[in-house]
Amino acid sequence: MQLTHYNTNFTKRSFPITLVCDHVTNAPNIGSLFRISDAFGIEKLMLCGDHIPLGRKMTKTSRATEKVVDFEIHESAIEVVKNLKNSGHQIISLEITDKSEPVHDFKFSVEKPIVLVIGDENFGVSESILSCSDAVIHIDMFGQNSSMNVVQATNIVLYEITKQLCINLS
Repeated sequence: MQLTHYNTNFTKRSFPITLVCDHVTNAPNIGSLFRISDAFGIEKLMLCGDHIPLGRKMTKTSRATEKVVDFEIHESAIEVVKNLKNSGHQIISLEITDKSEPVHDFKFSVEKPIVLVIGDENFGVSESILSCSDAVIHIDMFGQNSSMNVVQATNIVLYEITKQLCINLS
C-alpha cells in the first residue's frame, strides 16, 4: 500500500546545514529548493541576489514549504559566506573545478556546522566564494553534458551529507 503524508513513519530531524544560494533566481528552482530544504531537514536556506522571486511561480513548486523552512534573503552571497565562516561554519561549494573532489569520496565533518553553497543556474558559484571555501565538491557525470540542474545537483549532495551525518551523529 502506498503511504501518504499522514501515515509515513519518517522521523523528523534537523541537521546543522545551511544552504546558501549564490544568485539562484529561477522561481521554480527556488520553490524546489524550499521543498528539498524541508525534506532534508536543513537549518536554514539563504537566498542571495538582487531579485529573488517569491511569488506564485515559486509557491507552485514549493508546496507551502516556504511557510516552515527558516530562510533569509540577502543581496550579497559572499558577505553571507564570510560571516558564516567567521562564526565557525565549514564552507563547502558545489562546483566543478580543477581542484574539486567527487561528492561520493568526500567525508563531511560533524565538527562544525556545514554551509553548502550552490550557484547561479548559468554561471555557478562565484570565484570569490570558491576562493574562501574550505572544500569544493562536484558530482561525477558520465554523459556528454558537464552540468545538471542546480536543484537536482543539490538533491544529490544533500542526500549524501545527511546520509553521512545520520551515521556519524548516531
